[in-house]
Amino acid sequence: MKRIHIVIILFLSISAKGQTNLFPHAKQKWVDSVFATLSVDQKIGQVLMPRGNSSPVYDTTRLFSIIRDYHVGGFVLFAGYPTVQAQLVNELQKRSKVPLFIGMDLEWGLNMRLDSTVRFPYQMTLGAMQGNDALIEKMGFQIAQQCKRIGVHINYAPVVDVNNNPANPVINFRSFGENRDLVTQKALAYMRG
Repeated sequence: MKRIHIVIILFLSISAKGQTNLFPHAKQKWVDSVFATLSVDQKIGQVLMPRGNSSPVYDTTRLFSIIRDYHVGGFVLFAGYPTVQAQLVNELQKRSKVPLFIGMDLEWGLNMRLDSTVRFPYQMTLGAMQGNDALIEKMGFQIAQQCKRIGVHINYAPVVDVNNNPANPVINFRSFGENRDLVTQKALAYMRG
């Protein structure tokens, strides 16, 4: 009986491992079939990701016409409210012939762009932490989960710039620090999450 349990556990762990890419050919076939239906203008549009946001002062109907007129591949969203944005992303996806990529710059979480959300520490603060890369990895995981919940596929973070130019105020606290090895180490921990 004990052997049967071991065999079942072994089988399940092996079969679960292989589930990440069950039908790679089917996925590629689908992509090829959709791509084959696109005109040249639509194919060009697929590489475009214009800016937008979900704040009340922004005319989101403009985004609908951009999908219709330019056949864009996605949007980079910058400001708004999380629930409104999730609804907007769903509406944008419905109106597009091809699934859209949605990107945001969320270095310290959704709070960088969306109100009433959790704000994680700036990267400079994370760079100052000694031996706590596991916490950075957990933070990266939490940010990824939040992105997934609101329909964001691409987070343009972490910033991997090295803060070694005092005349460049843009980087400043957005960097993990001035040591390239430290920046690399912390950025990799963030990305693993």
